[in-house]
Amino acid sequence: MVVKLKTIIKQMSKSDYFAHKTAVVDDNCSIGKGTKIWHFSHIMSNCTIGEDCSFGQNVVVSPDVVLGRNVKVQNNVSIYTGVICEDDVFLGPSMVFTNVINPRSAITRRDEYKETLIKKGASIGANATIICGNSIGEYALIGAGSVVTKEIPNFALVVGNPSKQIGWVSEYGHRLHFDENGLATCHESKENYQLKNNVVTKTA
Repeated sequence: MVVKLKTIIKQMSKSDYFAHKTAVVDDNCSIGKGTKIWHFSHIMSNCTIGEDCSFGQNVVVSPDVVLGRNVKVQNNVSIYTGVICEDDVFLGPSMVFTNVINPRSAITRRDEYKETLIKKGASIGANATIICGNSIGEYALIGAGSVVTKEIPNFALVVGNPSKQIGWVSEYGHRLHFDENGLATCHESKENYQLKNNVVTKTA
């Protein structure tokens, strides 16, 4: 009989996460309580994954990736070595990470992987591409299909190829409209924000 793919199907008492029977979870992974790993996804060795994360169909998490709590990964996303996602990050369907600036098939560049940091609460839209070595700020919103080639500030709304900032959003993901004093209120949450020197902070 053909040897089956290395598949660990666990609803472990120790970590209490769920992996679908088609999922592959390699050794030496730390996976938090309440995390769900769905069809045909592969979690590779030495990953650190927080509690209450969700991985859709056909997701690959490469070795040494670090994900915080409540990270939501939609279908067909590959998270490559060098990527760090803080808590509450959303990765939309088929969005793309890279980890080498100048890849060549004939040249091994595993010692040149660049770190990409996705900060707390940031959302990346479907089919967006994140060029490695950049950081996405807290609660930033990357529009679908965008190509990010530089650092993105906290609360920034960016779209396009290459991506350009077109505004600011609240923690709830709603567009912020600042007055002449640099003040704005999120109508959904009633939280207040201040824009000063092109930096947004939440004030209440």
